[in-house]
Amino acid sequence: MPMTVFRGSGADLIKGDWVLFHPVYSPKELTSVEVKYRTPKTLSDRIASSFVHICRLSFDFVSGYKDKPMPIDKKLTLKELREQGYVMNDAQWLKRIIFLESIAGVPGMVAAMLRHLRSLRLMRRDGGWIHSLLEEAENERMHLMTFMTLKKPSIFFRAMILGAQGVFFNAFFLAYLVSPRTCHRFVGYLEEQAVFTYTHAIQELEAGYLPEWESKPAPGIAIEYWRLPENATMRDVLYAVRSDETTHRFVNHSLANLEKGDANPFALREPDMTVKGTTIEFDRAESERYVRESQQLWETEKHDAELHHQHGPLHTSEQK
Repeated sequence: MPMTVFRGSGADLIKGDWVLFHPVYSPKELTSVEVKYRTPKTLSDRIASSFVHICRLSFDFVSGYKDKPMPIDKKLTLKELREQGYVMNDAQWLKRIIFLESIAGVPGMVAAMLRHLRSLRLMRRDGGWIHSLLEEAENERMHLMTFMTLKKPSIFFRAMILGAQGVFFNAFFLAYLVSPRTCHRFVGYLEEQAVFTYTHAIQELEAGYLPEWESKPAPGIAIEYWRLPENATMRDVLYAVRSDETTHRFVNHSLANLEKGDANPFALREPDMTVKGTTIEFDRAESERYVRESQQLWETEKHDAELHHQHGPLHTSEQK
């Protein structure tokens, strides 16, 4: 289990930061993400999309987020651009991101809890869903832990998060009891917005509108979690977080396409970001095919391991 060791007061305080699987991305994967939107196709899709739209408007208002097109007819200084609401400073970005991540970790945990209880109640296997949902919840929590190293929210801000989390937890809990498919579609649409937001932050940073983060070192927790280079900066963190959100977008849209009782296609493995970043979802047939491919890989590796155990590694002449 990955650990962080803090030294102080003559004793070592050891805390585990994370315990579940999470992707570590190659440079190619980090730049493979595309901002994509899935067109609602059913009534359930339209309901989920509408709720995301309402949440987005409310969240923009609370966090002070503005997405105004850059002026092209006049040249403004960075200070003027910020004062007129064209770009945000680092404090405004942190306020939005921390609020977003404090809520984003709720759906995976609620869905995993309900499926866990259902499995216990019915004494039936869950098809690999619980683990993936817990991974999603912990991954979102690690986003929050990362950005919390840069800013400590005020008591008022914490109270807002407490209220929002309480409302969202209970609403999602009840909704998942009624229609898990709609809830996963909701999360898929929500993650589309998260991918857009982090892409926007990256674009502002790379355009020189967020100089506070241009050379700011990545937090130690981020370097450990995503296996970033020691000289990583906040730019690297934003790319990694955006890739995580892209994974959640792809996985939840794909899960929403499944029927009750279908296995989670991502229980054994997930596609890399060159797939998840450019494809919005797997339909049900693609998910089934992916499960079969994963099972074949598993059986092949198991067979090779058994041969290795029985006969030892093959000599070069045998391999030929």
